Amino acid sequence: MKIDVQLDGRPENAAQRARELAALGVGGLFTFEGPHDVFLSLAAAAPVVDTDLMTNVAIAIPRSPMHLAHTAYDLQVLSRGRFRLGLGSQIRPHIEKRYGAQWSRPAARMRESVLAIKAIFDAWEGNSRLRFDGEFTTHTLMPPTFDPGPNPYGPPPVDLGALGPVMTRTAAEVADGLLVMPFNSVRHFRERTMPKIEEGLDRAGRDRADLAIHPQVIVGVGRTPEELDAASRGVRGLLAFYGSTPAYRPVLEVEGWADLQPKLNVLSKQGQFAAMTDLIDDTMLTTLAVHGTPEQCAAQIVARFGDHADRVCCYFPGYPVRDAHIAELVAAVEELSS
Repeated sequence: MKIDVQLDGRPENAAQRARELAALGVGGLFTFEGPHDVFLSLAAAAPVVDTDLMTNVAIAIPRSPMHLAHTAYDLQVLSRGRFRLGLGSQIRPHIEKRYGAQWSRPAARMRESVLAIKAIFDAWEGNSRLRFDGEFTTHTLMPPTFDPGPNPYGPPPVDLGALGPVMTRTAAEVADGLLVMPFNSVRHFRERTMPKIEEGLDRAGRDRADLAIHPQVIVGVGRTPEELDAASRGVRGLLAFYGSTPAYRPVLEVEGWADLQPKLNVLSKQGQFAAMTDLIDDTMLTTLAVHGTPEQCAAQIVARFGDHADRVCCYFPGYPVRDAHIAELVAAVEELSS
């Protein structure tokens, strides 16, 4: 099993940080669409490292599939065939009020984005004429001036981030991979996510081998009591943030904590972030995330996902994780999964 970690989103730091992380033995680097562009840091890192690279995730609904296809194709060349285009939908307030785009039927829009990008790739590869006429987007014009031609490394895989049942099923129907959202639990993954994956594959007539599953996990790692305490606070803060969002309530529901979501939501609107963090108890911490020494975290990751995935994306939120601990976590996961 490979471990993927987040690359700093600041493009001026990306190349150096990518070298440092690659030296720790990580299998891949991913970017998050936060305060910086999700693609530029990967463009800076691609020529200097040999690790896999992925957007995790690029928000698709405000972007044209043509824009996404061009950027992904070029990153596939820059990375020498090691890029994956990870797409996500975001929630309505962000789409409408931050991106200034239209929101409706997110799963249908994401399905169409994936299919449109693949149709564009197929045309560039010379396999078909570009004729994608969808409900939300149309692509039927590709003069030679704008056609990059076949990619020397083949088109990059297109993955889709999902948590809810409809989006998870959609990913299984049309995407090359599923990015399982990091706010999750073993029970939710097994009881809610996996059945929808099987349903989507069955509806599309696809096999399990047609879909890569990329679980994501929030990690609080350290060795000393001080490091573990700092890691715990950072993880609890992120869990509280996720838990305040109605879209993530199903994970709390399956664990019997549905009443926590509206409490966190009220506190978030009041700006009481410390109080939100205090509501995440030890049981929630170890159910929704992994916490402990590098070896303990590695054992938890392999136990959760070893039967379903060959790589896992790890987040180290809001605390100063040591590079040595990342390297030890990577080594321990590789040893346990081998």
